[in-house]
Amino acid sequence: MESSIEGYDFQKGEVLLFDKQLDWTSFDLVRKLRNILYKVTGVKKIKVGHAGTLDPKATGLMIICTGKETKNIDSYQAKEKEYLATIKLGATTPSFDLESAEDATFPTGHITLELVEKTLAGFIGENDQVPPLFSAVKVEGKRAYLHARAGSDMVLQAKKITIYELEVLNFSKEEIVLRIVCSKGTYVRSLARDLGIALESGAYLIGLCRTRIGELKLENAWSLEKFLEKINENVTN
Repeated sequence: MESSIEGYDFQKGEVLLFDKQLDWTSFDLVRKLRNILYKVTGVKKIKVGHAGTLDPKATGLMIICTGKETKNIDSYQAKEKEYLATIKLGATTPSFDLESAEDATFPTGHITLELVEKTLAGFIGENDQVPPLFSAVKVEGKRAYLHARAGSDMVLQAKKITIYELEVLNFSKEEIVLRIVCSKGTYVRSLARDLGIALESGAYLIGLCRTRIGELKLENAWSLEKFLEKINENVTN
């Protein structure tokens, strides 16, 4: 069978935008899409890859490249990203998000909107950011999260990242919502951790949605279900 369906040529190459569901890994989305393409085209060897990981507890825009477009993945990964992040104040978790349980609590009575905005201003620009140990960064040939799950307390090497914009969309002493524009390689979980420390409290990420990669926007993304419906319509017509 051919890898082409009306409007698409998956072997020649397509750039597809998807809204990743909560609790899926990035590879879950790639695997599910690969299975769909095999079922509707009968072609086993269509290349499918993503241009930038999202954590399981994050939702939002993922760029999926097929066929010859997979050669351009690095160029998409290099683009700036925009996120909406919900951060809980006054507590921490080992993973800096909801993947693990709270391990400490801290006072928040001194935190005001003015203090948050003043503190955030210090994060604008180029920074040395330490990735979470609960991450896919490779250390000694293994993913860092495997070291973390084995009980390691190692600290990963800091990496250069750039924060372009930080905007407070909602504030309370319990949680804040931020709009973040940042470079490739930025861990919003680490930003939440560092913000908590800078506020002389604690903080961790409780919600994250990627809304933009370069000029590509979440509002133009498919859900996997809607994409499957579209593909099936083209197959049966």
